Amino acid sequence: MQNFFKKISLIIKDSSLRNRIIFVAAALVVFRLLSVIPIPGIDPIKLQAFFNSPAGDIFGLFNIFSGGGLSNLSIVMLGVGPYITASIVMQLLTMIFPKLKQMYQEEGEAGKAKFTQFSRLLTIPLALIQGGGFLMLLEKSGVVTQLGFIDMATNIMVIVAGSVLLMWIGELMTEFGIGNGTSLIIFAGIVSRIPTLVSQALITFSPAQIPMYIAFFVVALLIVLGVVIVSEAERPIPVTYAKRVRGSKVYGGVSTYLPLRVNQAGVIPIIFALSILLFPQMIFQYLTTAIPSGIMHNISEAILNIIKNGWFYSIFYFILVFLFTYFYTAVTFDPHSISENLQKNGAFIPGVRPGQSTSEYIGKVLTRITLVGATFLGLIAVLPLAMKAVTGIQSLAIGGTALLIVVSVVIDLMKKIEAQVSMREY
Repeated sequence: MQNFFKKISLIIKDSSLRNRIIFVAAALVVFRLLSVIPIPGIDPIKLQAFFNSPAGDIFGLFNIFSGGGLSNLSIVMLGVGPYITASIVMQLLTMIFPKLKQMYQEEGEAGKAKFTQFSRLLTIPLALIQGGGFLMLLEKSGVVTQLGFIDMATNIMVIVAGSVLLMWIGELMTEFGIGNGTSLIIFAGIVSRIPTLVSQALITFSPAQIPMYIAFFVVALLIVLGVVIVSEAERPIPVTYAKRVRGSKVYGGVSTYLPLRVNQAGVIPIIFALSILLFPQMIFQYLTTAIPSGIMHNISEAILNIIKNGWFYSIFYFILVFLFTYFYTAVTFDPHSISENLQKNGAFIPGVRPGQSTSEYIGKVLTRITLVGATFLGLIAVLPLAMKAVTGIQSLAIGGTALLIVVSVVIDLMKKIEAQVSMREY
């Protein structure tokens, strides 16, 4: 406890660190102000009714990634969703185009800057598609008044501009603040809903719901505990540096270890999987609303019913999270480059030949420990859905995903603050 207060004191006294935290807080305040400015032509009563309807279940999860802006149909209603989708698309393209993979992994900071720029440019057309799709679907549902071409185009441009502005704010937070700006925006949106959820729970509280609340509280604690344990878990690989004699001095000969995280991907696979799952739901939801009858309406409604089936959704969700964990780990962690760096620095893994053998050994260990991380993330992702099937309350499914994101973001933020504090202590 004394160490904790010492670090708090250091944060307050250090002007650079204090300014970074203030910048993040100020940026989040700006984001929350933007999220309550609505676009023109909204019927608030119909909007609330839409979010409480079965069709609104899809938008409930989208609302998490928009930081709460979608529930108000604000000018930042898309949030950082298009930017996240663009990043997902770019990551997928690295598996298809070797030049993109080389740019991302081998060209250093310059290559990553180019890669990020492509993601930014791709964000604009994706925001146009998502914004237009949302408005047309909500217009068909009666939430938004019938708009002419000029009004519709103006609203879409405002929404796209809001999404780009939020992307820029997130990148400024990453550069001049602490933590990942995009993750912090999602985190702020989730946390901002807590007072509303608590007040609703108090208003509708009934003694008969006490077992359900206890069960949800226990599951929430288990998710928090599991995320912390798995996020902190590492598999150390011993590394020894060869002795080198230069003149009369001997260098090297020390032993250390290479830490491989059990969950290298963090919460990114959850976000990837949700994006893939929700996109077709939104398309078929629009088709069933836009086409009142006919073959296309029946086909869209049948596919939507299959997608929304609890068993199908849960199994497919688990598989996507599992696969995306392996995919993102493969994209962000390259055993071959690690092996080369060890060899260049005169280091080796005891009992393993340098070069290709080291690369294969690291890859083998990484595959095995990622199995644990991927299975854990998949189970955590579908566990709230199982609770929803038992209780019939949609908010539990959304709450579980939100809790997973919040815990991961808080852990990442605390680590980065700890790193800044430690650097200043030394």
